[in-house]
Amino acid sequence: MTSRRSFLLISAASVAAPFIARARNDFLSDRINNLPQLQSLQVQRGDEIVFAEAPRGPGLDRLANIKSCSKSIVALLLGIAIDKSEISSVNSTIQEVAPRLLPANATPGSESITMEDFVTLRAGLERTSGGNYGEWISSPNWIADALTRPMVAEPGKSMLYSTGSTHVLGAAVSIASDQSLLSQVRDRLGAPLGIDIPAWTRDPQGYYLGGNEMAITPKSMLKIAVLLRDRGAFGGRQVVPESWVAASTKPYGRSAFSGLEYGYGWFLTPSGYALARGYGGQIIAAHTRRNLAVAISSDPTRPARSNGYFGELVRLLDGPILNLS
Repeated sequence: MTSRRSFLLISAASVAAPFIARARNDFLSDRINNLPQLQSLQVQRGDEIVFAEAPRGPGLDRLANIKSCSKSIVALLLGIAIDKSEISSVNSTIQEVAPRLLPANATPGSESITMEDFVTLRAGLERTSGGNYGEWISSPNWIADALTRPMVAEPGKSMLYSTGSTHVLGAAVSIASDQSLLSQVRDRLGAPLGIDIPAWTRDPQGYYLGGNEMAITPKSMLKIAVLLRDRGAFGGRQVVPESWVAASTKPYGRSAFSGLEYGYGWFLTPSGYALARGYGGQIIAAHTRRNLAVAISSDPTRPARSNGYFGELVRLLDGPILNLS
């Protein structure tokens, strides 16, 4: 039986809880108001959206360029393709999955790069990102350009952040499934999550860019965060195999820039987040143990370096956002 003292304590806690939650939200509002690049922040705990503000930018219902967060979406599509037996396993090579992607002058050894090497950004080929990005997208054949670059590391060893690797992966998944990347993301993720995905950039051969320039709304970003948080399930349906999400959130490499570990298309933080990261400060993050899903959209035209704005966003995730749970 509850004593009078216990009853009073419980009653006091119940009365205080809304004030504590409001104070935490006010503190978080103040923090994001001091981040001029940030356009929106949403936090979902369980089934409840506990914070949703868009202090600047187009708002929560307008399209946002998620930049390299699309690498993480391509990784989810790979898992679905393997589950459907369109690709036999992550150990399948590019030669086995999509031999027609290999140019006649492909770098020796590139034919043996596996799907796992591509999705973990350990293909070993010279990067097409950073200072090489402009040259790469100006080439007449983005896939051939990526696969004829010098082999600068042994495949499967070092993480080399490269949009070219994810673009080759996306094209391979498209060939294996006999569906364009756009069709796949609409059918296999968009439909079950209730997300609209417009067409985005294609390369000169017609393959949708795997790893950049996809646009969805911030509210849709949050749905993807929930999907990952809930181990591939959404709305009572297993959209992505749970085993794939488990494999995706294990470390296979480490970024030389941020120091964060990297799984199958997802960065992994020491505090327990799995997150997609896009240029400018686009973030789709999931913290399964704390039952949190987070979506952040930012100005896509300004950099977000690990020792700058992106670092501030990580501190936001690890501090006041974790404290909301």
